[in-house]
Amino acid sequence: MNKIVNTTNAPAPIGPYSQAVIANGFLFLSGQVAINPETGDVIKSSVADETHQVMRNIKAVLLEAGYGFEDVVKVTIFLSDMDLFAEINEIYGSYFEGNFPARETLAVKGLPKGVNIEISVTAYKS
Repeated sequence: MNKIVNTTNAPAPIGPYSQAVIANGFLFLSGQVAINPETGDVIKSSVADETHQVMRNIKAVLLEAGYGFEDVVKVTIFLSDMDLFAEINEIYGSYFEGNFPARETLAVKGLPKGVNIEISVTAYKS
């Protein structure tokens, strides 16, 4: 049976989806953008600030589900521009220790709320 995961420590979904779903030990975490869950404001002050907010949102959902970054096995990063890759990659990498998950990074035409970055993750616990 699937379990829906929701926390007030990450932004509420802005559409018909859940923050995350657990199925057979896998946690499928919906794409997170740089929305401050306390204020609902979109963070656009800098790409670094956006990236940190996205990673904090991911961490909040992981923790609510009983997972951590060490359980992440797959990441998808969507960028508004590949020229942002190096800066985002450095910040993203700082949230992991040891073994890094599999990942792909894509540049897309647009992202929700006009943000520069969206990240979704899949985590696993046996």
